[in-house]
Parts: sequence; structure tokens; C-alpha cells
Amino acid sequence: MTRLPHSRHLIALLLIAGVFLAEPAQAGIYTFTDAHGVMHYTNVPSSPRYADMKRVAYMPEPASPRARPIDPKRFSPLVEKAAREHRIDQALLHAVIAVESGYDPNAVSRKGAVGLMQLMPQTARRYGIKNMYDPAQNIGGGTRYLRDLIKKYDSDLSLALAAYNAGEDAVAQHGNRIPPYRETLMYVPKVMDAYRRYKPADRNKN
Repeated sequence: MTRLPHSRHLIALLLIAGVFLAEPAQAGIYTFTDAHGVMHYTNVPSSPRYADMKRVAYMPEPASPRARPIDPKRFSPLVEKAAREHRIDQALLHAVIAVESGYDPNAVSRKGAVGLMQLMPQTARRYGIKNMYDPAQNIGGGTRYLRDLIKKYDSDLSLALAAYNAGEDAVAQHGNRIPPYRETLMYVPKVMDAYRRYKPADRNKN
């Protein structure tokens, strides 16, 4: 099993993807990201946390195009408030928002996810969100959902993020592993990388 520093994640993923082109169909590389953001790789998975990376060579598209960049600091007060109220790391919230929508409150995915934290309509209803385009409501609902997922999966952040992206049913259907969906396999390490980037700034602020 190999542990790679975050700066090499994308290179590692591309190299691993190349291996699949050369190896037999039954060969595979498996990965999971632990609660500290460290990615683990193995060809002999010893835990259900590991997900097959056969389809890892995929970069998800942004939810919707934007005419000009959006300043993340614009939403910092809302993120800080939600993090404080729901006892979740604000650096993690910033990471999810950055990957999900690029801080675009009007982002809409092809699957119908809306807003900064890309809430699906059923998730919004579950948490009583009336206006998914409203930044405060969207961040509040997304934060509560992410918090509940982290609790559900016993603080396994990899599984919580996988469920946030692919759905709780998808995680359950794959034996509480990260579902082998191309988007999800890229989404989890992408959020974890962003989490680490936001973390130093978060520490300095405190």
C-alpha cells in the first residue's frame, strides 16, 4: 500500500489510469481517503473503504459555465455561521462549495442540483429549504446534510463525500464502499485536496 502526498494526487491518478490500459481486465487498483485527507492505494483491498479505480481517468464538468470568476470571500460570513452552528470545519465547507459550484449561487447541474452546495430538490425538501438559490439557505441545508453524512459513516470523510456526490443509496448498494462511478472517484480526492488548501488559511484565521 502506498501513501502519496496531495501534490502528486493528479499525477498518480493519471499514472494509475494508464496502468489499466496495460493490465488484464481482472487487475485493479483500489483507493480510499482517510479522515486526515491521506489517499491510500493498494491492489489487494483489505477493507470495504477501498474503491476500485478502473474508471478514475475522468474530470467532472462544472455545474454551469460562468461569465466571470466569483470572489469566495463574498460567502465567507455565511460559511462561518453554518460551520459554527453545525460544528463542522469551515475549510471543508469551502472545499465542497469550490468543487460543487465554484461559488456560483446560480449553478445548476444537468441532474438538477442547484446552488452553492448543489442541493438536489429532494435534499432541499428533507432539510426544509424553500429557496435553493438563496446562499444562506443553500449553505445551511448543505452543511446539515454533510454533517449528517459524516455522523452516519462514523466520521469516514471519504464515504461521507461519496454519499454527498452519488447518494446514500449508491454507497449502500456497493457495500458501504465508494461507488465505482467515474465522477465520484474523482470527486472525493478533489474535495480532499481543496480541503487541505483551505485548511492553512482557516488555521491562520483562528
